[in-house]
Amino acid sequence: MNLRITPVDRLAGEVEVPGDKSISHRAALFGALAEGRTEITGFLEGEDCLNTLHAIRALGVEVTRKGEGRYLVDGAGLHGLSEPDDVIDYGNSGTGARLLLGVLAGQPFTTVITGDDSLRRRPMGRVAEPLTRMGAAVVGRDGGRYLPLAITGRRPLRALAYRSPVASAQVKTALLLAGLWADGPVTVEEPAVSRDHTERMLRGFGARLEVAPGRVTITPGAPLTGQPVTVPGDISSASFFLVAGAIVRDGRVTIRNVGVNPTRTGILDALGAMSARVRETAQPAGAGEPISELAVTSGGLAATEIGGSLIPRLIDEVPVLAVAACVADGVTRIRDAAELRVKESDRIRMVAAELGKMGARITERPDGLDIEGGVRLTGARVRSGGDHRMAMALAVAGLVADGPTVIEDTDCIATSFPGFAELLNRLAGGAPVAVAS
Repeated sequence: MNLRITPVDRLAGEVEVPGDKSISHRAALFGALAEGRTEITGFLEGEDCLNTLHAIRALGVEVTRKGEGRYLVDGAGLHGLSEPDDVIDYGNSGTGARLLLGVLAGQPFTTVITGDDSLRRRPMGRVAEPLTRMGAAVVGRDGGRYLPLAITGRRPLRALAYRSPVASAQVKTALLLAGLWADGPVTVEEPAVSRDHTERMLRGFGARLEVAPGRVTITPGAPLTGQPVTVPGDISSASFFLVAGAIVRDGRVTIRNVGVNPTRTGILDALGAMSARVRETAQPAGAGEPISELAVTSGGLAATEIGGSLIPRLIDEVPVLAVAACVADGVTRIRDAAELRVKESDRIRMVAAELGKMGARITERPDGLDIEGGVRLTGARVRSGGDHRMAMALAVAGLVADGPTVIEDTDCIATSFPGFAELLNRLAGGAPVAVAS
């Protein structure tokens, strides 16, 4: 499906974005490993997270849908999963596939995982290699670096102290999950702070964790216990409306019930550095996560520098921040973000190429981008490359371009934000987003 974006002068209103993708994945997986029932509300019913539900069902876990975003997961406990009778297909979800590898490492059977064309090009070795050190057997393309992968678990796994070369919540979570079946503590050290949803939620389920800056240790032996989990709105999804509200001529957008975990709020820091007018109002917490209402009004933006320890806290938001940088005054520099090259697409290359078609002046660097702001964007025909965040970032750019923009291959938006076009149209009071040929 292609989308046609018509520029607008006004965005106004209040919206709620879908549940946090990272938390939804974890709630389903931890519920599957717990004893008793986990009731999840606000679960993201995008393709990526639904694939996690398919995966735990394939492993013998009973999952019942009770309504929109509400699921009951009757856990199998740490020793109750069963060997699936077919390949588990994770579609486009790198998070789901990597986290599940950690679970499967501790199972005394063999499982095969695959994914779509994009996921089969994304690196899995960063998870497979330390799991192999713990005793799991991983076989796949290029020595187990790419899907499809076959993993045969071991119980118990060996204890491990692992220093990750990258700050990655996915690597950290996979190893902590594998640690549930280890013969001793499993410690993960990172060069920078990554998102800590796993630590918060595992503690809530009853795991024994010790957390220090840049370091977390899980000690096996404690069972997980099912519990209610309320998933807050995804700040990564909210970021598209924050930027849109900041750059459209008359923007006044409020987003309710957004998770503002401090390991995820780099987007707020970056927008603040760009002089965006964002107001944050705290709301009652849920699932151990802080929640806020975010309100943005339009105004002039200034260029900034984004790099270092800020990058892991906003890595998924870089494409839409690049759109904000296009209209800001000055040159915005994004550094230390080479991880963007191994996302659903090479986002460094895609941002430079596709926004470049709209007249943006962007220089691609090995680990980031230089973006010269203050250039009026022009409507063009662009492509998402099958990357949901690229598709939505280009839609935001289309709102402030001269003339219509057609974005090719936007079915991918459903992986994380079903209903994105409808919410954008509601805020515009019309239909700037429409299906195109």
